Amino acid sequence: MNAITSVSAFHRLLSLPAPRHPLVSVINLQESIFLEDDIWKGFVNRFYCVALKREAKGKIKYGQQHYDYDKGVLSFTAPNQVQSLDLQNMECGSGYLLIFHPDFLLKHHLASSIHTYGFFDYAVNEALHLSAEEEDNLLTILAKIDAECAHIDRHTQEIILSQIDLLLQYANRFYERQFITRKNNNHHLLTKFEQLLSLYFETNLPEEAGLLTVQYVAERMNLSPNYLSDMLRVHTGQNTQQHIHEKLIEKAKERLATTNLSVSEIAYSFGFEHAQSFSTLFKKKTNMSPLEFRQTFN
Repeated sequence: MNAITSVSAFHRLLSLPAPRHPLVSVINLQESIFLEDDIWKGFVNRFYCVALKREAKGKIKYGQQHYDYDKGVLSFTAPNQVQSLDLQNMECGSGYLLIFHPDFLLKHHLASSIHTYGFFDYAVNEALHLSAEEEDNLLTILAKIDAECAHIDRHTQEIILSQIDLLLQYANRFYERQFITRKNNNHHLLTKFEQLLSLYFETNLPEEAGLLTVQYVAERMNLSPNYLSDMLRVHTGQNTQQHIHEKLIEKAKERLATTNLSVSEIAYSFGFEHAQSFSTLFKKKTNMSPLEFRQTFN
C-alpha cells in the first residue's frame, strides 16, 4: 500500500508549492491539480485531513466501499485510513483541505483527546452538511490557520492547535444538529437497529457467530461504528455497546425467569465463551447474579 508520509509529499502530488509549515497546511482545492500518479489507486495518509468541499464531484473508495461525494460538505479522515481516488471521474470544485501531522499535536492536549472526536472514523457518505452560517464559521477558522502558517515561532503551534480544537468542537455541535434535523431518517435507523438486535437474540446467531458486536451491527446498517454510536447517543443517551448490553440483559432476564436453562446454557446461547463473563456483566448491570435474579421468581 502506498503511503503519503508528509505534508510536503501531499503538496507535490497536488502540484502545489512546498507548504509554509512542515506539519500543517490549508490547501485551496481550486489551486490543486492531482498528478496522474498510481499512488491514488490505493494509498494511506500519515496525517489528519479535514475536507471542506464545495461543488466537488467524484468517487472515493474508503475502506471497502465506494462513495459519491458530490453532496458531502465537511468530512474527516484519520491517519492510516485506506483510500483511493478515481481521477478520471473527479472534479475538485472549490473548497479547502486542512491537513496536519500527528507530530504537530505532541505536548498539546489534542494529542490525547483527538481520538474522542468519532467523526474521524465516519465513512465518507456520513459527511457533515453545513448551513451557510456554519460554513462561514469554519472558513474563518481555516483562514486564521492558513495565515498563522506564515509565522513560525514559539507561539505558532499553540495558536494553530487552538483553532483546530475550536474547529473540532464546532464540528461536534454541527453533527449533533444534523442528527436532530434528520430526525425522520434517523427514526428509520433506530427502528432498524432495534429490529436487528431483537432478531439476533431471538435466533441461533449468537451460538453460530458469537457475541453481538458493534461492528456487526454497523455493517448491517451500512454505517460506520462511530457514526452509529454517536447518532444513538444523541437520540437515546446511550451508545451502541450500551444498547447491545441492555438488550442482552433484557433477554437474559426473560430466560432466567421463564426457562429451566442453567446459567451456563444461557450464557452460551448469547455467544459467551465463558459463563463467568456473562455472570459478571449481568451483575454489573443489575446488581444481582443470574442465580440471585432467578431466585426472586421462586
